[in-house]
Amino acid sequence: MAIAYLCLGTNSGDRARLVEQAVNFLNLADGIKIIRTSALYETEPWGVKEQNWFLNIAVEIKTSLSPQDLMVKCLSIEQMLGRNRENETRWGERTIDIDIIFYDNALIDSQLLTLPHPRMHLRAFVLVPLLELVPDFVHPVLNKTISQIYDELEGVEDVCLYGTRSNG
Repeated sequence: MAIAYLCLGTNSGDRARLVEQAVNFLNLADGIKIIRTSALYETEPWGVKEQNWFLNIAVEIKTSLSPQDLMVKCLSIEQMLGRNRENETRWGERTIDIDIIFYDNALIDSQLLTLPHPRMHLRAFVLVPLLELVPDFVHPVLNKTISQIYDELEGVEDVCLYGTRSNG
């Protein structure tokens, strides 16, 4: 069984319910057992700024699925929850996004999947929830902990616990 870390995000529709549904679908999937989740965070949009704020969560799972099969399962859950990647703007509004950030210490670069996630070290909306779960996890390429990567992050987007943002 492998340990994998996923990050989920949404900024469309009933955001909290979509995250809850995605986590439930993951937990019901064959070959996936959720170990724990981070708190739910509200995050300033990254990339395209003129859109709703995102809700983000990190999920630690134990899985018997291969990295590729896990990715296919994540894409299937996204689709079940209404995501249509063909009609989206890059970094734009989405019903749900499920990214595999780490799968053990696997290094993969294929058309379907790149691990570790190639831009996770640039995104506070990924790092803050991961900090809660595994601050001392060492990135297998950067050879730095999640805490160290976060400390070096520049131009950090706003990330706050869900329900604490003053205007949202």
